[in-house]
Amino acid sequence: MSAVTETSADRGIDFEIGRLDAYLRQALPDLSGELVVERTLGGMSNPTYFLRRGDWQAVLRKQPNSVLMASAHAIDREYRVLNALRGSAVPVPTPLLYCTDRGVVGTPFYLMERIDGRVFDGFAMPGVPPTDRRAMYESMCATMAALHRLDFRALGLADYGRPGNYFARQLGRWSQQWTQFRRGDDDNPDLDRIVAWLSERVPDSDSIALCHGDFRITNMMFHPTEPRVVGVLDWELSTLGHPLVDVAFNSQAWRMATDENGGLLGLPLAELGIPTEEEYLERYYRLAGLSERMTTFHQVFAMFRGSVGSAGVAMRGEAGNAFLPDAARVGRKLARAYAKRGAELARGAP
Repeated sequence: MSAVTETSADRGIDFEIGRLDAYLRQALPDLSGELVVERTLGGMSNPTYFLRRGDWQAVLRKQPNSVLMASAHAIDREYRVLNALRGSAVPVPTPLLYCTDRGVVGTPFYLMERIDGRVFDGFAMPGVPPTDRRAMYESMCATMAALHRLDFRALGLADYGRPGNYFARQLGRWSQQWTQFRRGDDDNPDLDRIVAWLSERVPDSDSIALCHGDFRITNMMFHPTEPRVVGVLDWELSTLGHPLVDVAFNSQAWRMATDENGGLLGLPLAELGIPTEEEYLERYYRLAGLSERMTTFHQVFAMFRGSVGSAGVAMRGEAGNAFLPDAARVGRKLARAYAKRGAELARGAP
């Protein structure tokens, strides 16, 4: 019987590694040696772990032990979309296996390859030369456009989203989550305001594409030395939807401060090599071949989604189900920051 090792200082591992070791020995019998498991700092919603056995490495993604919403933490969808995107114009880690047996790590989980690269906490990308930083923005933009240009039907994803108005459906779903996450009627009044604002302005648009749902810098992996995206991570919120939601989520960076999920507000963009928002958006429209343009509705909708998602992080932290010890504080802070920015946008709209 081989030994197993945990390498996280506070462990942060909420399952018996011996059971995972036994499962992997049956599922991947060619591997040998000690199994090393490390909880990563990412994966605030779906816990993520690095696995190593000899020269073999992989990433494990699982559901949290306590699921707040039945439709959330859909790692089966993550695994499905990763399989569909293999060999496409959108770089993703190769999925390796999917396990539904809760007896192994407590929830369903999947394994994917571990790719080498750089992941940044904020859009400023500290330590990167300005010329490389601009090229990395161009690569991120091109990757988002390539995603939205994919023929999702040819990829076998024609049923990956529900029929009907995407915005109306998503507004209803995320508003329901906010009802569950809130701590009281005065918890986040700005969020209540933008929910009402959005409800009165739902657009009628038939644009549809495969969307990531959380297309932010932290979900991009860049080549270790070259200024290009080598992997798009965290597909939990992916669906068939309106491409401008991804665009609005991605362009939040220009409207958020550095302590608000690593935004760009107030930074010397030209000095850093970062394009203006207008330059970035025009590049996307050209590459995606999209005639429709982002509006204030899309921007406020993205802030609404970010706020509710952050409130969910806070609730998991308050329940003791989050990996980071200050998840509750950070989640509440971000929920209010997103809602504040959304309310500012709404007040400035005609």
